[in-house]
Amino acid sequence: MIVLGSTGSIGVNTLEIAKKFSLHVEVLVCGKNIELLNKQIALHNPKVVVVAYKEDMTKVNHKSVFYGQESILKVIEDSQSEIVVNALVGFLGLRPTLTALSCGKKVALANKESLVACGAFIDVSKIQPIDSEHFGLWYLMQDRPVSKMIITASGGAFRDWDLNKLQNATLADTQKHPNWSMGQKITIDSATMVNKMFELLEARWLFGEGEYDAIIETKSLIHALIDFKDGSTTAHFAHASMQLPIAFALNQNMQENILTHVDLLKVGSLVFREITTDRYPVWQIREELLKNPARGAVVNAANEVAIKKFINKDIGFMDISKTIINAFEKFTELPKSIDDVFAIDAEVRKYSSGLL
Repeated sequence: MIVLGSTGSIGVNTLEIAKKFSLHVEVLVCGKNIELLNKQIALHNPKVVVVAYKEDMTKVNHKSVFYGQESILKVIEDSQSEIVVNALVGFLGLRPTLTALSCGKKVALANKESLVACGAFIDVSKIQPIDSEHFGLWYLMQDRPVSKMIITASGGAFRDWDLNKLQNATLADTQKHPNWSMGQKITIDSATMVNKMFELLEARWLFGEGEYDAIIETKSLIHALIDFKDGSTTAHFAHASMQLPIAFALNQNMQENILTHVDLLKVGSLVFREITTDRYPVWQIREELLKNPARGAVVNAANEVAIKKFINKDIGFMDISKTIINAFEKFTELPKSIDDVFAIDAEVRKYSSGLL
């Protein structure tokens, strides 16, 4: 397999599964964590390695090292692997997804932005989602009429904060996730609820037209629910570990034990909450976005610009949602091709950066 984003949490879990089932890793792609990359190289002996920056190439303990996005695309094209695990963060992950699919490879997808921005032009039959929420929906699927598909959210770092304090929230505050440790961007997205809106969009592309919603489940033990038309509801319980969806992405007939079971007696109780627009303002565009999911390209571009401005202390935390909503209201034209997606992305970035 090829692992894009090998040193992030999803990449690390993917390599744990590869080790557990003695799977060959042909290519490792990482950003700046060269120390961890070298440990992965020693353990998995990949054929090729790609890093983000040219200056890091000499630090890598491997004879075949490349750098940059063009190299990522080339190693995908040249590889023998039939599966690409895409755990890259941001819009950067879209071209590798498109390249892998054009080469006839299966994509185990954790890069949300691929479907959010370009879902209208991606063959989802070759996509196996490895987000726990989409895996949960897939796992629950039966040949019965569905009324609604529901995914769950943790609520992020500010689910219990006083609303009046949110505008003054710092970058460090956003990183204090109540349930686990993730990368910087996705933890900010969790705090704004953009992450969950992206996952609803992904679900819409993966499973087709229908009704989708999300609720907060504070312990992150239920990842997905399906309301069937007969009035029954099923829920997918599992401990929060990416290893379960990754294992099934690599082998859909997986019958080995991956996780310990959830002990409901130890859990005792679960708490559910509504996602409200006073705490998560971006949620107000959810219905319109799901009606026109191709507009995800606008939301993604504006979000990436807003996060960068927030990190640079140019805007406050609540201004992230304002930036997204502003762009969403201004850019309403739907892309008609993949080229349109990249053009819209560029234009929205200029606008949200104040360059238009």
